[in-house]
Amino acid sequence: MRFPTLLSFLMLAFSLAACGNSSTAEVGGPATGANPAGGPVAAGETLVLELTTGTVKIKLRPDLAPQHVARVKQLAGEGFYNGIIFHRVIPGFMAQTGDPTGTGMGGSKYPDLPAEFTPTPFERGTVGAARSSSPNSANSQFFICFTHAPNLNSQYTVWGQVIDGMIAVDKIAKGEPPPKPDKIVKAYIAP
Repeated sequence: MRFPTLLSFLMLAFSLAACGNSSTAEVGGPATGANPAGGPVAAGETLVLELTTGTVKIKLRPDLAPQHVARVKQLAGEGFYNGIIFHRVIPGFMAQTGDPTGTGMGGSKYPDLPAEFTPTPFERGTVGAARSSSPNSANSQFFICFTHAPNLNSQYTVWGQVIDGMIAVDKIAKGEPPPKPDKIVKAYIAP
């Protein structure tokens, strides 16, 4: 097994922190119908993202991050995420969205959230709260991992897991920012 060198880890950490501010974030599973988060999905605990690349269903994890899940539900219910682009998409790492300015520096009108770190690993399809270098700076931005990212474990809040539609996530245009960014057409909580 290959472990990242200290230098590569520090470069990644700097890259993640350098693009954010106190109210934003930069970050950085089998998700083909199976439920890698385990167990059935309760009613009202699935976030649906209709992307320009297809539909993605995310099992929300209030058992891991109740405040983050409550914020995502609130913002989705208000239509906040509708039309927002994926502004930072790194091949082999993650796709980031949730900034209404599209720059990676914006957030919602609500206060930042305290960290809800757990030992839950970042795997393919894991959804995490993007933040700046301050652990308590997550707001509205989030990212979806393309593959396992153990360097994020216990450093970022896990609030969801893709249970269907990773093929649509894989198709999101790459870049920082992408030349022609894909977007969330509509985000809502499934009944």
